[in-house]
Amino acid sequence: MQGLWMRRQTLAGLGVVLALSWSAAQAANVKVQDNTGEVSMPLQPKTVLVYDLGALDIIQTLGGAVHGVPNQALPPLLAGYKDAAKYPQIGSLFEPDYEKIKALKPDLIIAGNRTLPKIDELKKFAPVLDVTIGDGDQLTQIYRNIRAISAVYGVPQKGAAEIKQIESEIADVKSKAQKQGSALMLMTNGGKMSVYGPGSRFDMLYTVFGVQPIKDKIEVSKHGQAVSFEYLLKTNPDWMLVLDRDAAISREGASAQKLLDNKLVHATKAWRNQHIVYLNAANWYLLSNAGPGALRENLKQLSDAFGK
Repeated sequence: MQGLWMRRQTLAGLGVVLALSWSAAQAANVKVQDNTGEVSMPLQPKTVLVYDLGALDIIQTLGGAVHGVPNQALPPLLAGYKDAAKYPQIGSLFEPDYEKIKALKPDLIIAGNRTLPKIDELKKFAPVLDVTIGDGDQLTQIYRNIRAISAVYGVPQKGAAEIKQIESEIADVKSKAQKQGSALMLMTNGGKMSVYGPGSRFDMLYTVFGVQPIKDKIEVSKHGQAVSFEYLLKTNPDWMLVLDRDAAISREGASAQKLLDNKLVHATKAWRNQHIVYLNAANWYLLSNAGPGALRENLKQLSDAFGK
């Protein structure tokens, strides 16, 4: 009888151990929302490879660790990741280096817009958190990514605090922007100009930050609507918000300031009232406002400009 009792106790103990092991396995994952819907991701993964600059911004803001970054020009905000000895380069955003990925044995890969066509291939090496941001309602998707990454790193409270701070700074900019009249988002690129309105890749400027667009309807396209200096004078906005793409990608060429320094632009209300703002090109073009660091720097720049 005593032997039977001991066997029962051993089996019961084994059951407890198995239950605890199962609970631990369950606790090692966290459910989050990404571009594909609800997904289960590793909680506090040891080795994380990142193929999205907005995600890098989020991780840097949260104080999380990164173990591989894309081989490309990084904006000043992410300059710390240029140290290849500390952060191995794992191919470009468009062409991942699968040999390096295999060697690093990642627990998680984070990828977004520019790497989207390669995500299925990346899933062969580790779970992939897809932080792609599509057109429309961009801020909601940015908040989704902040919540997802902060949950994966085990610091959801930090993500919530960042979102709360961003909301406060957006409210500040909106309150100032509504008193400023019309504004035109202008990109210069290799001596040419294009403009962007509501519904474009810079839609947040209007629908979230509260900047009033010009009355002229602007064509929505990936590269914006090509315009001339005559167009700038004809539409005559109260403000011009200028993004110098050459500066964003560190390409030599005529600066936006030099390009706009001419008689036609001098005749606009924006020039006469010193209402031409040269935006942080890297934050707007490379980071696309997709991380809290870039977003808050951009909001501060607009708040300072509109608050003068």
